Amino acid sequence: MPRGSASSGCAGCWSSRSGYYRWIAGAEARAGRQFEEDALVEEIREIHTEHCGNHGALRVHAELRGLGHTVNHKRVTRLARKHYIVGSHLRKKKCTTIPDRLTPPVADLVQRDFTASTLDEKWCGDITHVQVGAAWIRLAYVIDIRSRRVLGWSMAPHMRAELVFDALRAAVATRGGDVTGVIFHADRGSQYTSAAFAQVCDLHGIRRSMGRVGSSHDNALVESFWQELKRETMYRRVFVTMSRTRLEIFRWLTYCNARRRHRALSYLSPIEFEQHHHRTAELPLTA
Repeated sequence: MPRGSASSGCAGCWSSRSGYYRWIAGAEARAGRQFEEDALVEEIREIHTEHCGNHGALRVHAELRGLGHTVNHKRVTRLARKHYIVGSHLRKKKCTTIPDRLTPPVADLVQRDFTASTLDEKWCGDITHVQVGAAWIRLAYVIDIRSRRVLGWSMAPHMRAELVFDALRAAVATRGGDVTGVIFHADRGSQYTSAAFAQVCDLHGIRRSMGRVGSSHDNALVESFWQELKRETMYRRVFVTMSRTRLEIFRWLTYCNARRRHRALSYLSPIEFEQHHHRTAELPLTA
């Protein structure tokens, strides 16, 4: 073969006879690397599909590590981008908080610090709504700030205060009934500022905390959760029945607690994180 007559597929490799033979000798190794890459792309696709197309490259990488792979996250990102495997994206939230201007003020005990040193130190909650045909279903939920676990939730076609009562009571039951001293942070919607809700909190020894009206940053953790719920359950589908919507939300909440990996938890799921937390707390007792 004449010098410099290499094909465009290997420009520069065949500029000499020795380079051509080196390229021939490496064919088997290149085929092996391509086979390995194809297998990895297939696993990335399977994980992406298993999680309903919601996972981006970082969560896919965490799933791969959970399966025992040692692949670099940059490689996963590159392959996902190359093969158009992308997670779902956020949509803008419409503000629906309706404050009650006549209720006594409640202090902000969180001050935008959405961290906690232990479980049941701080909770936060909110109400969101999902369109079902021409109607709406409302979802109230309570999250442990330390583990990001959804401790309790309630769904109803109304916005009455019992919606948030039921979610809070479910959270208390999840923690065994004794939650004295926990801080519950919410916005200043009328359901959370009502006297009846204050009585429920007092009954269980819960300290109320509230951010400012119209400031999403004062309850940023639930704002993020709200976006994830909409992005991963409602963004690409339309529900026409209440029963189907309830089932899909229930499935997602269960999945979120048991399977969904959180960056803030070193890519553990909330339940995995709590199990690890409990095991670590028991070590001094068994030593």
